[in-house]
Amino acid sequence: MSKLVKLHDLSFEPFITAAQIKQRIDEIGKEISNKFEGQKPLFIAILNGAFVFAADLVRACDIESEIIFIRLTSYHGLESSGTIKTVIGLDVDIKNRHIIIIEDIVDSGRTMHHFYNDLKEKSPASISLATLLIKPGALQFPIKPEYIGFEIPTKFVIGYGLDYDGLGRNYEDIYHLKEN
Repeated sequence: MSKLVKLHDLSFEPFITAAQIKQRIDEIGKEISNKFEGQKPLFIAILNGAFVFAADLVRACDIESEIIFIRLTSYHGLESSGTIKTVIGLDVDIKNRHIIIIEDIVDSGRTMHHFYNDLKEKSPASISLATLLIKPGALQFPIKPEYIGFEIPTKFVIGYGLDYDGLGRNYEDIYHLKEN
């Protein structure tokens, strides 16, 4: 893991290694495989940030499953705009399907709260949330993911699919904003 990453005008320091991420994803994959054996769940990955986590998580699951991608956005720079915008929507019937949402990070919970309510109206058999990261100190909505990679403090993070204004998604490790 390198020492420091500079993106745009900010510096980020090492936080979670690729090895730690892989180990935790393998554990979550086993949990999901055990719970949904014989069920053929539908994974719904939230673009753009969850694409790396989604690929690794689906490969860690030893069950028949399907995956689709949607895009919800609320971020500009370091902060959420507070408005959820669907850029690429759900285009399959999920009635009576077991749904596992794959999200990169849950901050306030606003995006997932909005999306959960949209999904419930489509009558799935169940809805579960797998998130790589959650910031319990930032939660403002009643979101309780069934599968959590890591609980983290309320710091801005990049890497492993997470970005700062488009940069940093390609790092295999996760970095947090360096404090001055």
